[in-house]
Amino acid sequence: MRSFETVPPPSPLEIKATPVGTEADIEQAVAKLAKEPGGGLLVPPDTFTVVHRDLVISSAAQHRVPAIFTYRQFVREGALISYGPETTDIFQRSASYVDRILKGANPGDLPAQAPTKFELAINVRTARTLGLDVPPTLLALADEVIE
Repeated sequence: MRSFETVPPPSPLEIKATPVGTEADIEQAVAKLAKEPGGGLLVPPDTFTVVHRDLVISSAAQHRVPAIFTYRQFVREGALISYGPETTDIFQRSASYVDRILKGANPGDLPAQAPTKFELAINVRTARTLGLDVPPTLLALADEVIE
């Protein structure tokens, strides 16, 4: 949230944080968001939301709230859109770190790595359920489109 608060959005978007800590919090937050016209949900990739993603996805669908997630797998599970790091690439690159550590490198001496590949996935079926038309140009940019 700090990055959203320190950098102004490129368009006249209003961003509100809604911390959740229980399943009831998720359902209440999504229901409240659904009452605001033109709203959407940006779901952070923290442990709580990953564990409760089925509830977030189903609540968003029930209340017809567009939601963007970080991981492609969530789109396969029914989420509308994901944009985030390609996890396969991260795991493949981590193998070289494991190799170096097993050969005696101090983990603290290894440089931190940031994701270098990002992917966009769109679930067109979910978009139709929400009454949204996905522009063809966005579909053309997607790494995966689920019909």
